[in-house]
Amino acid sequence: MPISPNFTSVLSKDWEINFTQCTPNGYLKYTDMCNLLQLTAAAHSEVGGISFTDMQEFDQAWVLSRMRVEVTALPKWQDVVTVKTWINSLENSRSVRALEMYVNGKKIIGSETFWAVFNTKARRPEGLALPYDHFELYPDNRATKEGFSKINIHPEKESVFEKTVYLSDLDIVNHANNVKYLEWCLDHVDPKHILNQEIESFEMNFLKELSLNDAVVIHESETEENTTFSITKGDKSCFALQLNWKK
Repeated sequence: MPISPNFTSVLSKDWEINFTQCTPNGYLKYTDMCNLLQLTAAAHSEVGGISFTDMQEFDQAWVLSRMRVEVTALPKWQDVVTVKTWINSLENSRSVRALEMYVNGKKIIGSETFWAVFNTKARRPEGLALPYDHFELYPDNRATKEGFSKINIHPEKESVFEKTVYLSDLDIVNHANNVKYLEWCLDHVDPKHILNQEIESFEMNFLKELSLNDAVVIHESETEENTTFSITKGDKSCFALQLNWKK
């Protein structure tokens, strides 16, 4: 698609929270929060001419490599949230994108995301084949207090679950969708921690893609301040998640 006449380098989009996106207490699930953030990023790429459809002409797609989310509060059922997004950096095969979520004009969530251009046939990173100079970059306008980091996986982690990747886990890029990794891990957190909104922030590192019928193991290690999950396929780490708890 060509660049939209309505294109701007900062995009804001409203979403109404529906009941399928909520936990039993009526607040937005962390997984659906990440979906809304990424749908907003996708909407910005569409009006800017670098969407999945545009990139597939060159067998390319954006894939998420790292994500940090800082949570002040969660929206609830029937809230209308505004998600705002802009690009911090975009060079060759890599981009850092900022996202913020607001309710009634108050910021409740900030996220920093690191994306890579991925060749969907060769299954490897490569430089973006489309022009992107029309995007104004905002390197100093950060959405989070801290940037994303490499998660240290504790060697004495405990195996908590074995999982097979099913068709329902895959997305349009034909690999396990990044939110699925988060879902698999959060299913092994004490529900009280989720329902009481005890997560202050979390980070995700996506290390290797997972495909249909892959067999993986989910591991967990805990400290007083955080809980770390990792997902391995054979002897290879594919994903790491660090949940930072409110003090």
